[in-house]
Amino acid sequence: MLYFLITFGVFALVIFAMAIGYIVQRKTISGSCGGLGSIGVEKACDCPDPCDNRKKKMAKEEARRKMLEENRII
Repeated sequence: MLYFLITFGVFALVIFAMAIGYIVQRKTISGSCGGLGSIGVEKACDCPDPCDNRKKKMAKEEARRKMLEENRII
């Protein structure tokens, strides 16, 4: 039980230190490798012709974007 408490305490201290560092630096959290953009992929689905499910998602997103744009108050 003592090992568990010590391990938990160490992890809590590390997480606390990371939180303080994040608050002080005010930087966004980002990966170290750069993601898909670093290898030349512009989007998650890099197919020339998207599948039917992707087309449905894209149409739904576009309809939502248009609805939000039309119903904008300001």
